[in-house]
Amino acid sequence: MKKLIDVYPYRITENGVKFLVFLRSKKKIYADQWRMIGGKVDENESYWKAALRELNEETGLVPDHFWVVPSVNTFYEAASDMIHHIPAFAAQIPANEEIQLNEEHTSYKWISADEVQLYLRWPEQQRLIRLIQTILEDPSNRLLPEWEIAL
Repeated sequence: MKKLIDVYPYRITENGVKFLVFLRSKKKIYADQWRMIGGKVDENESYWKAALRELNEETGLVPDHFWVVPSVNTFYEAASDMIHHIPAFAAQIPANEEIQLNEEHTSYKWISADEVQLYLRWPEQQRLIRLIQTILEDPSNRLLPEWEIAL
């Protein structure tokens, strides 16, 4: 069984939360689709460490703040006849940090949660971005200590 992760990089700007999305290379799975960061968990690797590794491999970035999104991306994959339950992680990216794309992506954009349906086609990924925005913009500061991962 494949163990997978999703990572949602974001920045908090004067215009609200902006999410980093990537255009997949024509030579990779999900070719020419806008996506967030996703990847496989290596043997004997924890989900959260795989998420940090994938973020760094695909962008060269190390987050300022890293936390577990209190929900999972769930979908059925017909090719493998498997139901996937993928933990999601949010990664706050430092302002003005340079993004270094690897061969998996050809472009990137910073988008708002209101624009997510124009880029991400998977409903669960759209839902998770909206959830992250809600958590970050909630005046009662709903980001719980149990979700945070110390770097």
